[in-house]
Amino acid sequence: MRKIPNHGNLRMTKVAYPLGLCVGLFIYVAYIKWHRATAAQAFFTIAGAASGARWTQQAFSSQGSATRSHEVFYGIMFDAGSTGTRIHVFQFARPPGETPTLTHETFKALKPGLSAYADDVEKSAQGIQELLNVAKQHIPYDFWKATPLVLKATAGLRLLPGEKAQKLLQKVKEVFKASPFLVEDDCVSIMNGTDEGVSAWITVNFLTGSLKTPGSSSVGMLDLGGGSTQITFLPRVEGTLQASPPGHLTALQMFNRTYKLYSYSYLGLGLMSARLAVLGGVEGKPVDLYDLCASRVSEILRNKVHRTEEVQHVDFYAFSYYYDLAANFGLIDAEKGGSLVVGDFETAAKYVCRTLETQPPSSPFACMDLTYISLLLREFGFPKDKVLKLARKIDNVETSWALGAIFHYIDSLKREKIPAL
Repeated sequence: MRKIPNHGNLRMTKVAYPLGLCVGLFIYVAYIKWHRATAAQAFFTIAGAASGARWTQQAFSSQGSATRSHEVFYGIMFDAGSTGTRIHVFQFARPPGETPTLTHETFKALKPGLSAYADDVEKSAQGIQELLNVAKQHIPYDFWKATPLVLKATAGLRLLPGEKAQKLLQKVKEVFKASPFLVEDDCVSIMNGTDEGVSAWITVNFLTGSLKTPGSSSVGMLDLGGGSTQITFLPRVEGTLQASPPGHLTALQMFNRTYKLYSYSYLGLGLMSARLAVLGGVEGKPVDLYDLCASRVSEILRNKVHRTEEVQHVDFYAFSYYYDLAANFGLIDAEKGGSLVVGDFETAAKYVCRTLETQPPSSPFACMDLTYISLLLREFGFPKDKVLKLARKIDNVETSWALGAIFHYIDSLKREKIPAL
């Protein structure tokens, strides 16, 4: 028997197919829009973070909600010394309302120093570029355009004729300008001794945490190089400020505060310079080598060093040759550093000078060097029982002026461009 078609079912089928197709299409379109919106949101979040990486980075919890934002920034400092050029790449983090902390440091050194290329300036570019590649490897790409790049030259370029030094600095500036980092007009310069002392003061006070809390006690800084010696501290006594000779006080702005520092660099009173001066007057074989050295050193230092009584009451860190000599003669641990009293240098000097013939030291200048340091500290105003801290590193960070210099440079840029900080 022939079946009679069910026209009701046919009509339902004709309606269901288009309706199902429409529903499916609607769901598909809705999914695509949702997916694109989600992808776009993710893209703009990443893009925003990339563009905001100039000075800021946002931290998120595992649930995806913002828990704490902190500013992340980098700085690159080239230390162009007499024997080599060294790059320091610093990474800082700054939680809201707090002072920054150093979270990482990378450094690399190349020899010889820039001054070795005084007669062939073009060759200096290769070493600078090699060190710039180190910075590129350790700084995320998104931060390059916001990372200040600075070179400060010290003793080597100071001794070059002015024209040769300027040509070298101009070549460095050309290489810097071609880099992807933030380069200002003052990115390349020769440091004077006072700047070096102030930068080292910033470094040690930053690493000891003295700059974090307004009103907290800061520490002083003593540095003894080959050609010069520096002393820098923050006076608390009005009499120190009033009695300071011209050129011994300098203003420093950091964290929206102004510090009036006592800072001076004595050119010609470095350890190597002192050796030359002392040896220039030695004739014959002395009966008491310590007395002879002390007499000659006293002549060299007479009326050349300003004495301040306040140094007796300020905690001081001492670096460079202070550290090296103390370590060489067992006054501190050679690796960890340590503390000593000023009189320890005199005690060591007398022992080394008076046993020179029977127990020759590793350095022929040991008697002279220890005597010089002992009397130099006395001229600065330090009593024999004054405790000094000697360190190469604080919290595993090298106590170099480079950290203080780039930190101050970045802080200055922010004051100029973001006054609210």
